[in-house]
Amino acid sequence: MANLTTLLTTLISANHILHYHSIVDAYGHVSVRHPDDGSHFIMSGNRAPALVSSPDDFVTYQVSNASAVEPDAPKGYIERYIHSEIYKRFDDVNCVVHAHAPDVLPYATSGVPLRPVFHLPGFLGTEVPVWDIETIYNETDKHDMLVRNERQGGSLAGMFVAPENQTADPATSAPNRRVVLMRKHGFTTWGPDIETAVFRAVFTATNARVQTDSALLRNAFSGMSGSGMNMDAWASTDGQDALYNNDFEPLTAEQAAAAQSSNDGTIDRPWGLWVAEVEANPLYKNNG
Repeated sequence: MANLTTLLTTLISANHILHYHSIVDAYGHVSVRHPDDGSHFIMSGNRAPALVSSPDDFVTYQVSNASAVEPDAPKGYIERYIHSEIYKRFDDVNCVVHAHAPDVLPYATSGVPLRPVFHLPGFLGTEVPVWDIETIYNETDKHDMLVRNERQGGSLAGMFVAPENQTADPATSAPNRRVVLMRKHGFTTWGPDIETAVFRAVFTATNARVQTDSALLRNAFSGMSGSGMNMDAWASTDGQDALYNNDFEPLTAEQAAAAQSSNDGTIDRPWGLWVAEVEANPLYKNNG
């Protein structure tokens, strides 16, 4: 119970941190696998993440079908099947985050690929897939873009394994993708623990913002060539011609893997800062 108590306190902080960094608002959710029973997972009931404040706000669910363990449990999130199906498929996943961060949404709607553009989001790898729920709807499904059942959640979970890594037994396939975009909806990420999953969620959004700003800046800089300015003199400052003339270049596979390896050993640093930030904000209450 001591381990569970500590875990729930951390899960409350995760809800607050995700809101503080604009990853979630009234919508979006984070869950954790039960530390004493891997066939269960825990997440808030139907409540805005910023307002989660007590272990009493959480509901325990079955991984097998996303049903509440307690028959009189309060109302939960509709999209808990996102979480249950990822836990069902991947034993190494112990935390799942699903969100609709505004910085990320353009990459789930525009057809422009999201790529890691600096070192901290190296976990994105060389490809961030986009899952489209419209491709699996049947004649009875409600086309509201929400993941409402095991079939839909299972399809999303399958996107966390690249086609070349698929095996005959899906349950034994380790997730080699850390983030999946959901077309016209948002994104989902995971971690071996709460801190890592939150780190990935925060820096997925940060990367999206930096990539968008970089594209805007480059287009603006290119547009200046028609303004009468001497662009050759501008761009050749300190011999940086090649830098200014390069096309968009995300991290290579080697850079992304090396960056992730380095960053994974430092996650306690931002986590400590993020906890301090939400503890200092009177909106967030943690009675774990």
